[in-house]
Amino acid sequence: MKDILKSGITVILGSAIILSAGMSQAGELPKTKVNVVGTWANLSVYKEREHPFWTKTIPEKSNGAVTADIKAFTEMGLKGGEVFRLMKSGVIDFGSTVLGYVAGDDPENEAVDLAGFSADIDIARKVSDAYKPVLAELYEKKYGIKLLAVFPFHAQVMYCKSPINGLSDLKGKKVRTFSKSLSEFVGAVGGTGVNIPFGEVVPALQKGVADCAITGALSGNLAKWHEVTTHLYALPVGWSMVMHGVNMKSWNKLPESVRKFLSSEIGSWENKVWNAANSETQIGLACNTGSECKGGNPASMKLISVSDADRAKLREIMETVIVPNWAKRCGSACVSKWNETVGQVVNIKAVTN
Repeated sequence: MKDILKSGITVILGSAIILSAGMSQAGELPKTKVNVVGTWANLSVYKEREHPFWTKTIPEKSNGAVTADIKAFTEMGLKGGEVFRLMKSGVIDFGSTVLGYVAGDDPENEAVDLAGFSADIDIARKVSDAYKPVLAELYEKKYGIKLLAVFPFHAQVMYCKSPINGLSDLKGKKVRTFSKSLSEFVGAVGGTGVNIPFGEVVPALQKGVADCAITGALSGNLAKWHEVTTHLYALPVGWSMVMHGVNMKSWNKLPESVRKFLSSEIGSWENKVWNAANSETQIGLACNTGSECKGGNPASMKLISVSDADRAKLREIMETVIVPNWAKRCGSACVSKWNETVGQVVNIKAVTN
């Protein structure tokens, strides 16, 4: 932490939230400037969603009263998981990070994106909406963070550098994962989950540290994973859900009118990100496998279709491995809330023994 604070990162973080004494001449909102930490600078969520929202939409909708400085955590030398902890400590005001990255901080962070839960974007949204109030309460009471949005990247699929035809072919393979439940899923089919930061996956595949790697269909394409892999298995094992929040003390310093404005605009923006997730999945699959490519890098990977047997196997693993193991990590109080929310959506009851 000391090294982080000594670095140039504090240029964007240290100024906190800046308010002017007067009101904006362009409207009723007071002049306000906020600092935001977004996700990966080279991926679509940041380039097409986060950055334009904070640098264009917010200033335009506020008639120039509310502005933002935003940087991706990759531009700050961070790997992602640190964002949550820096937001808790107040070093970061507004920030986003993948929930799977902070599952070690609290198992409840995994609750909306356990491996295999959401076969499609509609189920993923229902799961997220069901558990979002639980996360909001947890973050505020335990971490001093106000939850503003939960949104997905797109379907998380499997990139492999040797031929595979289904889940059985993962036996004996080292697979890049980024959450506990994904590692347990890989282990359940005979593979070994290897936790590797997103930016280090390409060299890991090149050096044999990993044989396959899980990430978004479009994210992997934009990061050029297709240059070091040959086969793309299209079974969605997650959606790489992201939390976007703000340090509570920083939030409470904002005028009430600004808080209402930002809450409303972020809510609308959250819906747009969800709507884009499914289309970006299709763009990623198309670009990786030689179909018409708009918005990604043309590639010629072999697309492996998903069998009904593998879908059934994933459901079995979810019920017998993923949920029971997560329940043990999370505890009875957590499981009770999950059963009342997510459990109702996916028709699974978690128990602790």
